[in-house]
This record gives sequence, structure tokens and C-alpha cells, in this order.
Amino acid sequence: MKRDFLCAGQAGAALLTAMLTVALVASLAAATLWQQWRSAEVEAAERSRAQALWVLTGALDWARLILREDARSGGADHLAEPWAVPLEEARLSTFLAADKNNNADSDNTLPQAFLSGWISDLQARLNVFNLVDNGKVSEPAMHAFAKLFDLLGLPPGELTALAENLRLALAASSVSGTADPRTPLLPQRVDQLVWLGLSPATLQALRPHITLLPARTTVNLNTASATVLFACIPSLDMAQAQRMVSTRQTSHFKTLTDAARLVTDAAEPLNPAQHSVDTHFFEVRGRLRQEQAVVEERSVLQRNGLEVKTLWRDHGPPERHNPSLQ
Repeated sequence: MKRDFLCAGQAGAALLTAMLTVALVASLAAATLWQQWRSAEVEAAERSRAQALWVLTGALDWARLILREDARSGGADHLAEPWAVPLEEARLSTFLAADKNNNADSDNTLPQAFLSGWISDLQARLNVFNLVDNGKVSEPAMHAFAKLFDLLGLPPGELTALAENLRLALAASSVSGTADPRTPLLPQRVDQLVWLGLSPATLQALRPHITLLPARTTVNLNTASATVLFACIPSLDMAQAQRMVSTRQTSHFKTLTDAARLVTDAAEPLNPAQHSVDTHFFEVRGRLRQEQAVVEERSVLQRNGLEVKTLWRDHGPPERHNPSLQ
């Protein structure tokens, strides 16, 4: 009896050991399969992102070609030109329609990619760097920004801090050697203007109307919003600014003289150093969507004659385009 009991105990222990071994092997196998699946998913995501960036690079080259051809045709820059027409989201395979051997569009089993994008005029906004001219705060630019701050109900003290800190940052950037740690850094993006004294709420309100460009720029009266027109033209009221926007929708301003006819009752005339009807800086946004993945790229281009060069490119979270800001 005792021997039978011992044999039964040994058999039970062996069965338990076998079960534990099987469970351990199954767990290790599941973990290995999960690691392989995760590696495959990461690799697929990286490959998809790399392909999307290549497509967006092609879209950027296309935008540069459009701007180059626009420069070749000459004349003023306005919102009725081909560059100002946004590309609504379209299936990427439709761009290959010229290839008779391409049948990707008819195969519904393949993952579909959708491309969209637009070009906007950065000189339709107030350039923050215009606030400083030859090491001093520029009075015309300060007046324009003061009108904008007043219209948006923003604290004027932040404008004063912005101009003074920008002057200090520009002065420090032009001097070689060790910079004063108390001097604010020179911003490269609009988001970085908080370094110069703007609160996040003020920056959010200003964002549609301002830009940071590497040179002093004029405001293109053909593309600026009524808000920017009101701010950049001395003595102009909002009703006159809205009338300018309505008038140019029918016939754009070919010269500053055309625009000046609408502001004849203003105390100060249009100034070629502040106003223009052409543009040298553009922003290009491209967006590629494939299933649930979205990749968006933002680029800033500078056009000098027929030369269109990329100043910088970056990738960020998708943003919704608001045509009313143009």
C-alpha cells in the first residue's frame, strides 16, 4: 500500500512537472511570436513613413516647379493664381493615370494612399523680425503690431517686451564670443516667440497673422487678410480693409497704385518699404494619409527670380488647414 502511494505521488509530480514545462514553453513561444510580430509592425511602420516622406519630397518639388513657372509668367502674386489653389485630398494612384500599365487604382485589395496639400503666402502676414531695423526698434513695424494687438485685445506690454527682447537677441547673435546668459535666444519658429515674452494665449491669437522670415519683408496686399491689411496700413479702418479684400476678389492689385486708390482717404499713403503686390516667401504643406497613418510636412521656400530654394522642412502633428486665414 505504501509503495502504491509513493508511485502515485511520483506520477503526480511528474505530470505536474510536465504541465509546468509545457506552460513555460508555450509562454516562451508566445513571447517570441509577440516580439517577432512587434518587430514586423515597427519595420512596416518605418517603411511606410519613409515611403510617405519620399512622396512628400516629390510633392515639394512639384510645388517648387509651380512657383518657378509662376515667376516665369511675371506680374503680381495673388490668390487666383495656380499656386494658391489647394490640392484637395486625392487618391495617390490617380496621379499615375498617364501610365497605361498601372492598374493599382482598380485593385481594391491594395492599401490606398491619399495626398493633399497647399501653398500659402508668408508675406500675407506680419514679419516679427521687421520689429527691429539696424539694431533699433522700428516705429512703422511697432505701429502695425500695435494695431494688431489692439484689434485682438492683447496686452500691449507683451508687444513692448517682444520688441525689446528681439532687439537684444539680434544684437547678441551678431556678436561673436560668449553671449550673456540673460539674453534671450533668437527664435527660429513662431512657437519659440514665448522666449521673447509672449504668453501662450497671446501667441495662439497672433499665430494666423504673423510669421518669422530671415529678412525684412513687405506685406502682399493681394493675399493678406483684412486683419493684416488693417494692421499694416496706417489710418486704415477695418471697413476699408474688408473693402480691399472684396475688391481684389474681382480684380487683383497689379501695382501699389491700384491698391492706393482704395485708401485715398488714409492719412498716410502706401509705403513700398512696407507694402507690395508680390511675394518671395511661401509655405508649403503636404499631407499623406494611408489607412490610419497620417504624415504631414511643412516647408518654407524662398523665391528669387526663377530660383526657388528650400529654407527648412519639418514634420509635425497634422493640422487642419483654414482657408479663411489666407
